[in-house]
Amino acid sequence: MMTKHPIRVVAKKTGLSAGLIRIWERRHNAVTPLRTETNRRLYSDEDIERLILLGRATKAGESISQIAKLSTDELRRLIGSGSVAGLPGSQSAHVDLSIKSGSEYRELCLEAVNDLDAERLESMLLKASVGLSQRALLEQVLGPLMSSIGDLWREGELKVVHEHLASAVVRTFLGNMSGAFSAHESAPLVIITTPVGQLHEFGALMANITAAASGWKSLYLGPNMPAGDIASAVIHNNARAVVLSVIYPADDPRVGNELEQLHNILGVRVQIIVGGRSAEGYRGIIEKIGAVLVKDLSSLQFRLDSIRSVNAA
Repeated sequence: MMTKHPIRVVAKKTGLSAGLIRIWERRHNAVTPLRTETNRRLYSDEDIERLILLGRATKAGESISQIAKLSTDELRRLIGSGSVAGLPGSQSAHVDLSIKSGSEYRELCLEAVNDLDAERLESMLLKASVGLSQRALLEQVLGPLMSSIGDLWREGELKVVHEHLASAVVRTFLGNMSGAFSAHESAPLVIITTPVGQLHEFGALMANITAAASGWKSLYLGPNMPAGDIASAVIHNNARAVVLSVIYPADDPRVGNELEQLHNILGVRVQIIVGGRSAEGYRGIIEKIGAVLVKDLSSLQFRLDSIRSVNAA
């Protein structure tokens, strides 16, 4: 009878964390373990060998999304030929494999988070910022990365410590990005935050960078801000727009109440813009108060440019 191994044994034999094994299995079909009646994973010896090969290749710079589709024999040949940069016997160990797509950067960032390697995460984000445009970095790497981490945490695949580590690194990274922009003295001001109950701030931080890149002065208030406080900041700073990021959940009645209260205080003079992963769930109240629903950062930039054009006319 073929021996089957639980995931804790597989993690020890392969040197990979249980969380990373689950991610590779779920997102890339790297291995397909058997399931017991109680839904426990059981891995074969071939699964273990395959994971060892994948681990060696990814540590040498290969993208899991590209090599997970290879058969075990193909992985053996890849490793044995020395064609993987950095492996013993490679004639090109000095070559740093180029990563061209946002999805590849994102997967490597996710692996760094899973390994609780803040330094590697920061390094990969810096490489992505060089290899990609600002919009691609935000929309293809950072946004999906934080969404994936949130999903994996809710599903029990990642722990709170993983989310906190990623949050700390990404928050600092985005702060450094926004500090690189300098708006003209006469530029309009936009207030950026999240409503009460919306604790995830990365959509707002990315909106902050988008606004700064569009030539706006931006004031980021942080997450979970009451409507009255948002309105006070708008009035005190004579802001022309408010951007609210709504990530999770998509059915919190407080959000609708806060949007309506904010509109009642500000009236029609200030444009309220709502975006984020769960914004569609509040379409009814957004349309009712005359606010604007944006589906992505490109739509946000278009809306901000439109407001500036009207103000300049």
